[in-house]
Amino acid sequence: MSGRILMLHKPKGYVVTRLKRPDSENSPGTQTVYALLPAEFHDQGWVPVGRLDKDSSGLLLFTREGPLVYRLQTPGNHQKVYEVWVKGILAQEHLRHLLDGVETPLGLLKAAKVEVLGQVGPNSLIRMILEGGRNRQIRRMFACMRDMKKNKYFKVLELTRMKIGSVELDVQPGEWRFLSGGETESLLKNLPDLSETKANTGKY
Repeated sequence: MSGRILMLHKPKGYVVTRLKRPDSENSPGTQTVYALLPAEFHDQGWVPVGRLDKDSSGLLLFTREGPLVYRLQTPGNHQKVYEVWVKGILAQEHLRHLLDGVETPLGLLKAAKVEVLGQVGPNSLIRMILEGGRNRQIRRMFACMRDMKKNKYFKVLELTRMKIGSVELDVQPGEWRFLSGGETESLLKNLPDLSETKANTGKY
């Protein structure tokens, strides 16, 4: 086995959690992402970097290095790119709203960049870039905005994470691979080292 980091294309329906026993489940019918990896990876200490909720899919990174998990998860250390199918048609004022900040139960949440890639019937395909990432942030932001033409709140139909920092998703759903040395170096080169992270956040 080689590599410090691996990527997994998480499909919908899988929970991102690390149970004490890889063959145990939270509830009947629930599967964790470890069901998609070799069985020995659980005992070897591979852990997910960040989260994707059960209804979301896309790029998920794993590593065995605790300090590396912390550096990669620290908000603002790298951008994350998502493609999102939304029920509703977004106007320019909606895009500005996403950039300026949407008031949600978690407070004001913003996107770093957002663009409409296309529309199919009543649904819109959006590319959104986040620099941080709160729990279910994208879903919460759209749920707090209204499609004025239909007088309904927007709803996220599909959400896929396509990129983390310099690493782009390039495996099929349910598949995984190790990052190459060059990919790992590129991902980590712009991250602050652990001493800088501790100084800036007071954590770890």
